[in-house]
Amino acid sequence: MSEETQQASRRALMLAAASSVVAAATPVLAAPRQTALADLKKDADVACLYHCDFGEPQRFTQMLQNIANHYSAYDADPFALQLAIVAHGPGVKFFLENLDDTAWREETVIPKIFERVEDVAKNGLKVHLCEITFSRLKIDKSKARKAEFVGFVPSGVAAVAAMQAKGFAYLKVG
Repeated sequence: MSEETQQASRRALMLAAASSVVAAATPVLAAPRQTALADLKKDADVACLYHCDFGEPQRFTQMLQNIANHYSAYDADPFALQLAIVAHGPGVKFFLENLDDTAWREETVIPKIFERVEDVAKNGLKVHLCEITFSRLKIDKSKARKAEFVGFVPSGVAAVAAMQAKGFAYLKVG
């Protein structure tokens, strides 16, 4: 093998290695995480789940305002307060990239509504989406928002019950 060929091979290997490092360092927003019911944990003295099984945008924005108020009462300290949303049924639509090919395709998504979710999620909010809803309504799970705080649970109602059994308080807006 000539010196030139060896150098070209080394450059190709270095480029491949560098690409791998960059790819590993770049956060990939893959499909949302999967959480087993047994893995839902209460990590703060005060923990509350917000049950979102409704599709009314006004009610959803009120829930987000309540969550923001809840965090403000604890000075947005993620160690003092743990909040989560469990969404199933029509409640999952607020966590979809778009409403195409869903039962809600004729509806208009409120602009910037997910930005409000992202804003309160900075304080540690977790969102648990119901896999049964996605399956029953034939919604591709890849349509779920790709955000670190969004994930799937096997069943929304089972997650609500499991979290209550683990000490989460229950709140529902409306």
